[in-house]
Amino acid sequence: MGSMVGFILSGLIIGAAFGYVLQRGRYCVNTAFRDVMFINDFTLLRAYVLGVVITIIGANFLEDIGMIGELRRQAFVPWANIIGGYVFGMGIVLAGGCGSGILYRVGEGLIAALVAVFGFFFGIAMTKSGILSPINDFLHHEDRVVWLADDSIPTLYNIIGINKWIVIVIIAAAAIPFILKGQPFKRSKKGYYWSTAGLLVGLVAIAAWWASDYFGGGARGLSFTGPLREFFAAILLSDSGGNPDQSISLLGITFTWSSLYVLAVPLGAYISATLLKEFKWKVPPANELLRVLLGGLVMGIGAQIGGGCNIGHGLTGVSTLAVSSVVATLFIILGNWTMVYFLLIRPMKDM
Repeated sequence: MGSMVGFILSGLIIGAAFGYVLQRGRYCVNTAFRDVMFINDFTLLRAYVLGVVITIIGANFLEDIGMIGELRRQAFVPWANIIGGYVFGMGIVLAGGCGSGILYRVGEGLIAALVAVFGFFFGIAMTKSGILSPINDFLHHEDRVVWLADDSIPTLYNIIGINKWIVIVIIAAAAIPFILKGQPFKRSKKGYYWSTAGLLVGLVAIAAWWASDYFGGGARGLSFTGPLREFFAAILLSDSGGNPDQSISLLGITFTWSSLYVLAVPLGAYISATLLKEFKWKVPPANELLRVLLGGLVMGIGAQIGGGCNIGHGLTGVSTLAVSSVVATLFIILGNWTMVYFLLIRPMKDM
């Protein structure tokens, strides 16, 4: 682990940079998935795909040249990844934003997003340590974890026994026509064009892989499920409960590197929103607050069961090529589309 100053500053800088890019690019994975189903718009999905491809290439390159330790690949727990991913996907529609989306919108002054963040934390906590923990423990029992014959974690390349760069080249080759179809070289009149946002999200994610390893004690990258839980645990209990090798004590409070960047995401978004003159406190009606609170709660339950959120699995996890993250992300999309249909599309048909 690097120095305490490096630990703190790197976490805050990565988080602020991520929040700044998310806000300026209006980058929300819930919106990316929802718009495909709801209005047949692939704009933000292209930004998401571009960010994923860049992160895959950058993270694996850093691993192979030894600039970071081994990428943190999640074990494949099929039923947990499937059920958790699906539930999380439904929750983000109810909450009006994904894990990263609700956090950056707090920096825009949206009280509904703040309520959704609290719901997200409650859902995570009650599933990991509270009333729903028996379900979580059952789905994550060691008998339900899938390992390869050599006890390695299944990835897209080792399950078929090929070099991972062959898989990466195939993914990039498949993504390029889809990305180019969206005319990525245009510029936006305000904020970031979708391609700029996707590019910068990928670069920040790569930087997070390096900074979390060099300064934070281990290559963890970006995620929000565990780090958000750790942040609230640090504030409420003075101890994040994270890995001691990836933690520091500050004013008697134990923080993980990841809990610090979670703190800085709304700050970066606030800076961007202020510069764009988009910051404004907004208090929605009570029924919307209840809906987003429920959505956040569902998100947290799904994220804890599934082992991650749209960033932990959908960006960082997928960049490791772990089967667990690919499966969870696919079911996040299916859960999103299910809720979009019942919440948005079907009521329009019934009118």
